[in-house]
Amino acid sequence: MRNDKVGFIGLGNMGGRMTRRLVDAGIPVLGFDTDASRAAACGATAAGGVRDVVQACDVVLMSLPDSHVVEAVVEGQDGVLAHCRPGQTVVDLSTAAASSTKRLHGLFRDKGVHYIDAGISGGAAAAEKGTLTLMIGGDAQAVEAVRWVFQPFSTKALHMGASGAGHTTKLLNNFLNAVSLAATAEVMVAGKKAGLDLHQLLDVLNSSSGVNFATQNRFPYIVDGNYLEGGLTSKLMTKDVVLYVDLTHELGVASFNASGPMSCFGLATALGYGDKISNRVVDAIGDVSGGVRLKD
Repeated sequence: MRNDKVGFIGLGNMGGRMTRRLVDAGIPVLGFDTDASRAAACGATAAGGVRDVVQACDVVLMSLPDSHVVEAVVEGQDGVLAHCRPGQTVVDLSTAAASSTKRLHGLFRDKGVHYIDAGISGGAAAAEKGTLTLMIGGDAQAVEAVRWVFQPFSTKALHMGASGAGHTTKLLNNFLNAVSLAATAEVMVAGKKAGLDLHQLLDVLNSSSGVNFATQNRFPYIVDGNYLEGGLTSKLMTKDVVLYVDLTHELGVASFNASGPMSCFGLATALGYGDKISNRVVDAIGDVSGGVRLKD
């Protein structure tokens, strides 16, 4: 299987970094992005379009913004479905709606193509280091057959179940990420206004019951003015929360905690931070709290 040709559609913030890891591991990649300059930037051979990638490659990876874009790339007139062939494997590394994933899985299955959903966690920094966590859904044998492709950019790749299970797990994780980031941002603004030393506050939180990913991995940098630019934006974080709410509705699960992150990241977008890293939500909360900035 290691002689299989690998293609990558979507060479942006995450896809470009994953492609670079593959190339650096000695795996040639035929890549396509609507921004033609991105292929060279991540070491891929540039393809002329989606068709070229699908026709030339045995394993096709996709990293796209959402289900709407995934569906357009897959089902478009010159898309993946139009040019795929039996025996191929298509891996969707996007954050997507599980219902859409399952539907596309059925379309690919009818063509004899394995369709695997693989949600990713760890952000741009982990993608660059090759330490992403993958949450995978799809046929177990198909997943095992392409594990070698995941190794250069991940340290953990867990098969969560049938089609859609990977993207479902990703939405659950991203929702908790949104909650903890928004809540911690609010706490840090309150701590600043109360006159607390923010480094000491973080030290307390990280050794107490309030500890979370944001207190451990984000705010130690943010309080010193480093927002860790290059990660998930507030607009995309809002999109992920909406997908989570849609999922809970489909499952018949009551969702009582979505209003907080929806309000916070919606505020960030309204105040002009929508296309910046979601960590900037702390500035949005600071703006409506008297113009607070964590770093003077």
